[in-house]
Amino acid sequence: MHKIYALFDYKLFLSKDISVKEFADLCYDKKVSIIQYRDKISSLSKMRDVIKELREYWKGVLIVNDKIELVSCCDGLHLGQEDMKKFDKNLQKAANKVREEIGDKILGLSTHNVKEVLEANELPLDYIGLGAYRKTSTKETDNILGNEIEQIASYSSHPVGAIGGVKLNDKIKNITYLVIGSNLYDY
Repeated sequence: MHKIYALFDYKLFLSKDISVKEFADLCYDKKVSIIQYRDKISSLSKMRDVIKELREYWKGVLIVNDKIELVSCCDGLHLGQEDMKKFDKNLQKAANKVREEIGDKILGLSTHNVKEVLEANELPLDYIGLGAYRKTSTKETDNILGNEIEQIASYSSHPVGAIGGVKLNDKIKNITYLVIGSNLYDY
């Protein structure tokens, strides 16, 4: 049985016309294990306010995307490949720097192929995201893995979250988390 990892994409959330409480209730209803707060449009101050409001209603695990400055308000941090490399061009050194800064909080990294999964095996991570599983309307990508995701995920020494066009009823081998974004609202 897969665990559900919900993406709280702030821009998408605004278009859905629901409250933060309603989103948290939806996550409880869907038995979500982790929420990732992703916000590419707000100031750090606004992001802090949204996280504070989310924390009022969500008592489970909350991860922030990309913003190491906000990890103190959350249970962990998720970084993309390029965001990780902003800490150091050498991925191992970058991951070590991030781990040192966030301590024992959860650390996740996006991966897209076997090479990146194998590199991630050597890093101090708690999980990886792998995708995209399917084409999605919310994020541009030419890297669609489809059923190949199952084999690629089998190379990971970390728990794997399937990312991109994932639906609640998907059954994907070697995957721990179904990372659900806009599809969370469709059920």
